[in-house]
Amino acid sequence: MEISGVHHVSLNVDDVDVAKDFYVDVLGMTVDPRPDLGFPGYWLGFSDGRQLHLIGKGEVPPAYGQHFAVTVPDLEAAVAEVRAKGIKVSDPKFQPTGAAQSFCSDPSGNLVEFHQPV
Repeated sequence: MEISGVHHVSLNVDDVDVAKDFYVDVLGMTVDPRPDLGFPGYWLGFSDGRQLHLIGKGEVPPAYGQHFAVTVPDLEAAVAEVRAKGIKVSDPKFQPTGAAQSFCSDPSGNLVEFHQPV
């Protein structure tokens, strides 16, 4: 099998509208068209065409370190921008490889990593 990339990530959220506002207003994602799937949710777009699917049914799993990462060109600038919007973000941590990362949680407690590659 050859896997060419990630198409989308799905997250369970407590409140789809609150989660949508976080990802759109804080992280700058766009709302993409979504068919009626019989349960509440949103499909949100990254600038590269990939998507984040918000699912509004069931419970949000407890956090055990699971997360998804978004790539940013300037981690310190991204952290400052998110903090300016009132969101708690961990301080940038630089890895031995030269890459850097910071984390925040969405309103449902899902962990988001901001990743600055080498």
